[in-house]
Amino acid sequence: MTTLLFLMNGLMNALAGTITDSTDTVVTIDSPKRIITLSANVTETVFALGLGDNVIGVDSSSLYPTEATEKSQVGYHRRINVEGLLSLAPDLIIGTDAAGPPEVIDQIRQSGIPIAILSSEASLTGAQNRITQISTLLDKTKEGHVLVWDMQDQLKMITKPQKAPTVLFIYARGGGTQNVAGLETSANAMIELAGGINAVQDYTGYKPMNSEAILAANPDYILFTSRGLDSVGGSEAVKIMPGISETSAAKQNHIIGIDDLLLLGFGPRTSEGVKLLSEALQQ
Repeated sequence: MTTLLFLMNGLMNALAGTITDSTDTVVTIDSPKRIITLSANVTETVFALGLGDNVIGVDSSSLYPTEATEKSQVGYHRRINVEGLLSLAPDLIIGTDAAGPPEVIDQIRQSGIPIAILSSEASLTGAQNRITQISTLLDKTKEGHVLVWDMQDQLKMITKPQKAPTVLFIYARGGGTQNVAGLETSANAMIELAGGINAVQDYTGYKPMNSEAILAANPDYILFTSRGLDSVGGSEAVKIMPGISETSAAKQNHIIGIDDLLLLGFGPRTSEGVKLLSEALQQ
């Protein structure tokens, strides 16, 4: 009898979705009906797997697909409110290691609600690993494989520039917030995937925009997210900014704006973002 129970329990665990998340926590869930997602790329993935109807709450960065914006909002994923989140009575929460603050994640775990914390790695591998883990957790392994395969196939079909141009990415939120991406950033990863070279090679992360440094870098292209470009007044306003006005990019009107989540989201649509950027780098 004991052996039979052991085998039955093993079978039940095999049927349930089980992963080891980025915190080395084993998360097991069986057919969750009330899911909260705490990252735009996680939200996109759950919807792409066909489980959008099971999503009851999303963080404020989850703007795609449109249906996601109609779900209950639980705040920005880095500053989530545990009371509001738990009031939705989820049976599974999926986020990344960018979610927080840490004490809130601990409170969620203590509540007994399963929460999976995935790596937020901004790379092609990171995107594919998230899709694989989410699809495994939600018992949609086949659908997850299809998403990854489609991404790989689309990337193989992209024709990259014959000569890699230099690209400067500026993260902008109006006139007061303008930072330039160095190495080890999501922007750098996308530039390289699209066949370009980051014009900044001497630091990692982001640094405030510096006119002299931009002029010295003299990029072939200057890249923004669409919302970032709009926030500074569009490409015409960018071309007359100090430091930028004398660059090759400004003189040739090589100012690019690409949808925020396509460019930096590293979700299921990563290959679409790479394609758009690669085409823009061949104007």
